[in-house]
Amino acid sequence: MTPAPWIAPLAATLLMQSVASGMGQLLPVLAPLLTADAGIPPESIGPLNATGAIGTILFLLFGGAILARLGPVRALQAGTAVAALGLLLAGFGTLPALLGAALLLGIGYGPTPPAGSRILAATAPARHRSLIFSIKQAGAPAGGVLAGLLAAPAAAAFGWPATLALAVALALLCALAIQPLRAALDVERDGARGVSPRALLARANLAAPFAALRVDPLLLPLTVLGLGFAVAQGCLFAFCVTWLVEAHGMGLVAAGSVFAAMQGAGIVARIALGWLADRTGRAARNLVVQAFAAAGMLALLGLLPAGTPAWVLTAVAVGNGFLAASWNGIVMAEVARLAPPARIQDATSGSTLVVFCGYVLGPALFGALVPLLGGWGFPFLVVAVQLAVGGGLMIRRI
Repeated sequence: MTPAPWIAPLAATLLMQSVASGMGQLLPVLAPLLTADAGIPPESIGPLNATGAIGTILFLLFGGAILARLGPVRALQAGTAVAALGLLLAGFGTLPALLGAALLLGIGYGPTPPAGSRILAATAPARHRSLIFSIKQAGAPAGGVLAGLLAAPAAAAFGWPATLALAVALALLCALAIQPLRAALDVERDGARGVSPRALLARANLAAPFAALRVDPLLLPLTVLGLGFAVAQGCLFAFCVTWLVEAHGMGLVAAGSVFAAMQGAGIVARIALGWLADRTGRAARNLVVQAFAAAGMLALLGLLPAGTPAWVLTAVAVGNGFLAASWNGIVMAEVARLAPPARIQDATSGSTLVVFCGYVLGPALFGALVPLLGGWGFPFLVVAVQLAVGGGLMIRRI
């Protein structure tokens, strides 16, 4: 029996999504060892994470011409090579090297959303589009889980430099594994497209991701809703463990287990809600309902009093992971559906660029609100309100 023609493209994009995410999570996972050897405080991992996000934003802003020139498969391979170079740079173990590594890891991740969307939009059947995109996006948390499960034990056994070298070798092997698909999936690449610094800095290239968000009236409000979800997800992932320890007196190991359960709920929900979006045929409406439900769950999180039983804390955290960390694939599938085929790459870059701003700015603002407002409850309510507002803006468009 011949496999469906979309199986291999989905497997390739899921693999490279997992690889890109896992490489990006290596610095946070190995942070205690890296920062100790570099002689810098452990909290320095915060600026390193922000530097990685900035690298992704830079690629999404400038990289449209590169994607058009290389084609999506070669762009994924090139991104993996750049991220691998970042891990090798991190091996020097100094603060400048770690900052440079974080930037390269972010740039290397940059091709993953637009290239993956271009491949899946061309191969996924319309009736399964949201599910297929959501499965691909499940590679993001899966890569983080693998980094946590494999990198920490490897570093304990062999040291962090050897762990980084092993990760580089595995990533490059994965990049080579998708080479057989290039002939079929990179056929529309523009080999004559200029990629000189002048071409990358050209106004048309810089404006293309944002201009593509105007090709359909639903694209911009959809992106704003994605931004709201990104703020919520970024704050949850950044502060869940600290909130459990500081506000509820939970031990670090127990809080880490709750965090892992929240991440796992997000993986399951990405697939389940992607399937539901395809079955209902109303993906945008489903996202609005999900936004309001996630806002309610976030508000509940902020209202839980001290002394709340651990099982309640766990259940609410898992509920938040299910609702606030499972939107990515559906949003990307809708962007690909709404944009003309020739503009999918640019529209995905523009939408993802805006969304990544939420990952950067959301946790930064949340962290500033906690001491300013004297507690954790009100900042979670603020995050809930902004997500509900994003859902409200979509109601008039669907």
